[in-house]
Amino acid sequence: MKLPRRALVVGLARSGQAAALALARRGVPTVAADRDEALDAGRLAAAGVEVHLGTEEDRLLEGVDLLIKSPGVPGESPLPATARERGIPIWSEIELGFRLLANPFIGVTGTNGKTTTSELLGAIFRAADRPVAVAGNVGRPVTALDGAIAKDAWIVCELSSFQLEDVHRFRPRIGVLLNLEPDHLDRHGTFAAYRDAKLRLFENQTEADVAVLPRGFGAAPGGGVHIEFDASDELPAEPLIPGAHNRENAAAATAAARAAGIDDAAIAEGLRTFPGVAHRLELIADVDGVRFVNDSKATNTTAARRGIEAYAGQPLRLILGGSLKGEPFDELAESLPASVRSIDLIGEATEQLAAALGRAGRLYRRSGDLPTAVGAAAGEAEPGDVVLLSPACASYDQFRDYEQRGDAFRRLVEDLW
Repeated sequence: MKLPRRALVVGLARSGQAAALALARRGVPTVAADRDEALDAGRLAAAGVEVHLGTEEDRLLEGVDLLIKSPGVPGESPLPATARERGIPIWSEIELGFRLLANPFIGVTGTNGKTTTSELLGAIFRAADRPVAVAGNVGRPVTALDGAIAKDAWIVCELSSFQLEDVHRFRPRIGVLLNLEPDHLDRHGTFAAYRDAKLRLFENQTEADVAVLPRGFGAAPGGGVHIEFDASDELPAEPLIPGAHNRENAAAATAAARAAGIDDAAIAEGLRTFPGVAHRLELIADVDGVRFVNDSKATNTTAARRGIEAYAGQPLRLILGGSLKGEPFDELAESLPASVRSIDLIGEATEQLAAALGRAGRLYRRSGDLPTAVGAAAGEAEPGDVVLLSPACASYDQFRDYEQRGDAFRRLVEDLW
């Protein structure tokens, strides 16, 4: 790729720092900025990156001909908005990584199931003895792979709508859309805008590429060859991970793996042995016959409903709540199975959840925070019950992210032993 003369990276979480370090490794004079004055940017400074914390002054754009925007930075924030006015290109870290790396990509997006499907694909590639790296929204930034993987390795890239907002030439050899439900409406404003961001995954594909889509989804942009999947598809093996939604994820992963030339024996091995990932229907412990399940990644109502459905035939004690994302809760409240024995509400969403549950005739408790909710549910639980954290909300009111929330749940459960 043609390198910029000077670049500005805005937002210095994992992907922002990785992007700045990748540019610095390539000898590009790089400026990095973040609103957080307390952020640890020692690695960046050591690599020669010019770091500015607690500021978004326009002067940081002087001489810059490329801005890399982290996914957590809204497009209307000051520096991206000014860059757009000045005609300075804005890329996501994904776009930068794609241009730096010549490896074939599998892009995985959707409202729910992205991490599970991406990691499952990684397991299938490893079962086939094919070199692979799993990156993107799943945790490891794509730009961190620059210079660190073999040229023939596939990159399975989990992609959020925020990352896809700022792609331009990104073209996955195989693109996978798992599902589409309303989400992140607090950021995108409308479902149509959210949908458009997701479908940018396919816009640069040609007839040499493959677009994996839910059966009956309909048209998608780009020229990729369409392959459809469904939870009822015949699979090379039944997946180890529970839930109808995970069978749907397995069907998508199977279609993508076949498109990458992997045989069914390796796919079957991956499906039979992949245990799932942390914070997604993760069994934390069985304490005296009570199972505690961490589904902290269920940050919207659709994900929570799928998690609840996986245990619908068993006595359930639910923990719901967190920060609001603009979603209504009535459909979730009305869909709760009769096996739900108790519901503890936490966080910012408590009153909206309480109102929806009240309209649905469901009983609940205002527990306020996670320690109180876990204590209340555990105190009432009987052998055979499942205590399920499936919040249906984001975590930013009381936690840094869903991972910190899930880790807190794990520690609280471990303290019960």
